[in-house]
Amino acid sequence: MAERRVVAPVIREGEKVKGPVSYFPSIEKTYGRPIQEWLDLVADRLDGRAHMEVVAWLKDEHGLGHGHANAIVAYVKAALAK
Repeated sequence: MAERRVVAPVIREGEKVKGPVSYFPSIEKTYGRPIQEWLDLVADRLDGRAHMEVVAWLKDEHGLGHGHANAIVAYVKAALAK
């Protein structure tokens, strides 16, 4: 388990969410992996790296679209800043 772990939010059926979290259901459906896996990857990767560097890594290495990659990185950064 990552030392800098960010726990995925629970989104109830029919719940309206805003911000980066609103992308999470689509990310899971599109890429076939639970959002927690993506959050763990990014939390580990962010250490000392710039936001857009990690976005580019998700796009290049994992095939994510820009909006999806940006949403994951933004969510992790915000959670780690608390």
